[in-house]
Amino acid sequence: MAIAKAERLMNLALCLLGTRRPLSKRELRGSIEAYLEAAGDEAFNRMFERDKDDLRELGLVIETVENLDGETGYLARRDSNRLPPITLDAEEAAALGLAAKVWQQARLAGAASGALQKLRAAGMPEADDTYEAQPSALEPRIPVHEAAFEPLMLACRDRRPVVFDYRKANSARPETRQVEPWTLECWRGHWYLAGWDRDRGAERVFRLSRITGKVRSRAGAFTAPVPDVVTVRETVESWAGETATRSARIRLRTGCGYPLRARAQSVREGADGWDELEIPYGHGLDAWLVEFGPDVVVLEPADLRADVVDRLRAVAKG
Repeated sequence: MAIAKAERLMNLALCLLGTRRPLSKRELRGSIEAYLEAAGDEAFNRMFERDKDDLRELGLVIETVENLDGETGYLARRDSNRLPPITLDAEEAAALGLAAKVWQQARLAGAASGALQKLRAAGMPEADDTYEAQPSALEPRIPVHEAAFEPLMLACRDRRPVVFDYRKANSARPETRQVEPWTLECWRGHWYLAGWDRDRGAERVFRLSRITGKVRSRAGAFTAPVPDVVTVRETVESWAGETATRSARIRLRTGCGYPLRARAQSVREGADGWDELEIPYGHGLDAWLVEFGPDVVVLEPADLRADVVDRLRAVAKG
């Protein structure tokens, strides 16, 4: 079965690369023996669509155009499927190899590995992989645990609007959001999506771990322009108080809240199982503190304490 599929893919690739005009599905079916043997039009269509997707996954650029008769046709232009000369030196090749190791998610790991193979086949120099030869206690990784990551990554790439249910930090129930996704970024171990929120008519940033259920794609074009530079990190930092000019004083249970301890301006250890911390205070700090639940008590300022209490009450009411 594997040999038959490989032969079928090879024949389809040769047909698409060898033609000077777009070939219709009917012409391709008449040119490839495996397609002629398909049991009916429906079986052929399923086989052809899978083969086309497999070739694109392997890196073949397949164009879909209309031929002179107004019929949809396919071709793979040779100039679109040829890499320019590779001029990477050994250090640049090593950097690419290291970057390919970052991804833990299976789909991205396969794509990164395939890209490296194509670059090496095109002449990229082989680099001594010291990371394989000498195991290290520290390895570069970007964890991706959220189910929403992959569909949102593809939606950002293809510029497709999406719909998903999103639960805010101060809400027990999720809300449906219609978003034009721009980019994904990892910050402090969490993934965030930046995009245009159609219902609110404004740019918004969403934490992927708060997306519930499936991400659904929607047809149609974006209604808002995509900015040249999307400052996800700056927005999240502002919400989390990273760019704050004020300070807050909190009590934190001993052994808990490492992210808060890492940002603390001062820590005074207590003998009662609680430590006292001074941390930067900016917009959105109340939402972040709520995530630590009963392990955090806000001492001052009073407005921050009141905001945290209000959020906790909202969650308790459901």
